[in-house]
Amino acid sequence: MFERFFKLKENGTNTRTEVLAGITTFMTMAYILAVNPGILSATGMDKNALFTATAISGIIGTLVMALVARLPFALAPGMGLNAFFAFSVVLGMGYSWQFALTAVFLEGIIFILLTVFNIREMIVNSIPLNLKHAVSAGIGLFIAFIGLQNAGVIVNNDAVLVGLGDMKSHGVIVALIGIVITGVLLAKKVKGALLIGIFVSTVVAIPLGVTKFPEGGLVSAPPSLEPIFWKFDFSNIFSTDMLVVLFTFLFVDMFDTVGTLVGVSSKAGMLTKDGRVPRVKQALFADAIGTTAGAMLGTSTVTTYVESASGVAEGGRTGLTSLTVAGMFLVALFFSPLFIMIPGAATAPALILVGLFMLSPIKNIDLNDFTESIPAFFTIIMMPLTYSIAEGIVFGMLSFVVLKLFTGRFKDVSIVMYILAILFVLKFFI
Repeated sequence: MFERFFKLKENGTNTRTEVLAGITTFMTMAYILAVNPGILSATGMDKNALFTATAISGIIGTLVMALVARLPFALAPGMGLNAFFAFSVVLGMGYSWQFALTAVFLEGIIFILLTVFNIREMIVNSIPLNLKHAVSAGIGLFIAFIGLQNAGVIVNNDAVLVGLGDMKSHGVIVALIGIVITGVLLAKKVKGALLIGIFVSTVVAIPLGVTKFPEGGLVSAPPSLEPIFWKFDFSNIFSTDMLVVLFTFLFVDMFDTVGTLVGVSSKAGMLTKDGRVPRVKQALFADAIGTTAGAMLGTSTVTTYVESASGVAEGGRTGLTSLTVAGMFLVALFFSPLFIMIPGAATAPALILVGLFMLSPIKNIDLNDFTESIPAFFTIIMMPLTYSIAEGIVFGMLSFVVLKLFTGRFKDVSIVMYILAILFVLKFFI
């Protein structure tokens, strides 16, 4: 059944590889089950209900990706967007969390309409091939940076923005041991190397006190959604603040999702001959539906996860990978303490090494043509430095348009790219 529906042989994969890839993706993103409730509960939302909303919204979005788009990408409430929801809209601007949920709900509806009319697909297809390769490399540096942060290898440093952490800390030791173990397994071409590395790192972390055993057992019923389900506030939907909040949600989610789809597809060799993401319209529907459903359930914007790259690195190529992730989210609903106990230091080695894998498309970039290589460079470097896939794409696309325009090669730029460049400039200065 899986073979016929997902066309496994045609995609050069098999059931075992896809399931392992799905488990790997889930393990590298399972932190969202603990982190998202922690961030959003700062607004006064019920933390236990947020756990359930996070898991179910991940199931819905990922199932659409699996069964409709049939691509190996996982979805869940996005990091960054949840922080904007909590700390900017609610705690910063003083609006209720119900107001913020309403903005997320409207965002999802708008995204569904934009996808129906192929506007989001046009944006994805308008990105030049060299920039698509650069997006993959940029995401590689970005997720490696996230992994180093999660492990405490890289920390905040007021003098130089970032600096080296305490190399004697137990979290750093766990991560470094995990990198060595996973690296050896990869060098020996052991299947499931990333997943094995996560499990071994978690075990190593136990005697060091980094892995925390949950109190009250490993199995529990999912908390009720009632405190946050369908809690909208439409009284301020025509205000200027709602417009600003809605635009920010739309912009960040749009280009985070586009960047992840393009970058991971490029790394996996899944782009078509003309550089397009296969079934991109269906993939974009997944995050639009996930976001809309997530708002109804009571959580922030659902987006395609960059950690999907870890599953692709393990060989995931079809929707069976994402179907496995959805299944893991379902299991997590009843075994939440088990998944939450896995420390960031244990998943960090997988993210760091996947960062290396994501760099491979850089060899396809024409570095001799500076109207191509400079935008590619900005795309790559700005993602980790701004901590945003979206901002990396903005800098890359803007520099591409400007350089092509002022070197007389304006025909290399599509109409869609010109329109986007104007919108990007307006975003910066208005």
